[in-house]
Amino acid sequence: MALTPGTMRIAILASGLGAGGAEQVIAQLARHWCGAGQGVDVIVFDRPEDPVFHRLPEEAALHRLGGRSGFAGMAGRVLALRRVLQRQRPHVIVSFLTKNNLIAALATVGTQTRLVCAERNNPERQDTHPLWNLLLRLLYRRADAIVCQTAAVRRCFPAAVQDKLVTIPNPVPLPDVVRPAAEVKRLCAVGRLAHQKGFDLLVAAFAKVVLRWPDWRLDIWGEGPERAALERQIRDLALEERVVLRGLSPRPRAWVAEAGIFVLSSRYEGFPNVLGEAMAAGLPVIAADCDFGPADMVENGRSGMLVESENALALGEAMAGLIGDPSARACIGAGAEEAMVRFQPGRILQQWDQMLAQVLSRRPASRSSLPFRQCEEA
Repeated sequence: MALTPGTMRIAILASGLGAGGAEQVIAQLARHWCGAGQGVDVIVFDRPEDPVFHRLPEEAALHRLGGRSGFAGMAGRVLALRRVLQRQRPHVIVSFLTKNNLIAALATVGTQTRLVCAERNNPERQDTHPLWNLLLRLLYRRADAIVCQTAAVRRCFPAAVQDKLVTIPNPVPLPDVVRPAAEVKRLCAVGRLAHQKGFDLLVAAFAKVVLRWPDWRLDIWGEGPERAALERQIRDLALEERVVLRGLSPRPRAWVAEAGIFVLSSRYEGFPNVLGEAMAAGLPVIAADCDFGPADMVENGRSGMLVESENALALGEAMAGLIGDPSARACIGAGAEEAMVRFQPGRILQQWDQMLAQVLSRRPASRSSLPFRQCEEA
């Protein structure tokens, strides 16, 4: 089933247009749907002066609504979004990230706009207020579809919405950065400097590795609230000359050109885009076997190395093992590149088209009221 060119108006809702994995997928979807002749509105809760990391197509209408975050600002965001929906009248809104899904569910009350919610992380590990979770349990029932990135994440949703769940992994962009032919003695990690990403575990593990391999370095790309804590940890371990917090990459995937081994140390994930990008570029990868995503992407020993999540000792042993075995790095890098073929954008974006076509062919979910009369436990 396919979308007919030029017949749809699709709204995409996000928090912003930064360097995150969700924003990358949003940009790919916007380019894909605009290229197919559909009308596209990208709606974000950021400011006009905020940077755009992933390029949007010129044909997409960009609506930057600003607004306060949290419960205090939610009513304002709902009203601002509702005004855009009333003006643009999209056939469907595709909302990314948990809190935005709640806002979209409220904003579409009484409208004919279909609602697709995209969950992008591990709902069991996110630090959200219990009231958010209660509201989501109720309001997800109003969605026409809920997109998950892996089949395993389905366990996080109540029985009442299981029939709405659709599994679509992230599209992994084709390599657009050339890796140097010479050996690069740098481990690389990429992500928001936050507790979720486990960079504190990575630094602790590398402190042991560098004693054996002092000519190797560790680069951590990204920004976030844990920067100061990581700087203290690096200083306390006397690693200032060996571990560098590189900040944001100047452009998507630029870090590939400076990496010899990629490491994902996350405590939890949804579907780690950066892991897929590293694998598609042929980098040998080491990944924490956390919920969710890495085990769906990496075949242990063939296309990467999986280690126990939140185990710094195992992480360090895997890093030392790959550093000491150049032939294993070459074999795993080749296997990684081959494994990413199934996540190529052309294949994955077609799955999004099929999901939307199915949603639009069905009778719409009720938009006339909130489902608070149906509060029985799912």
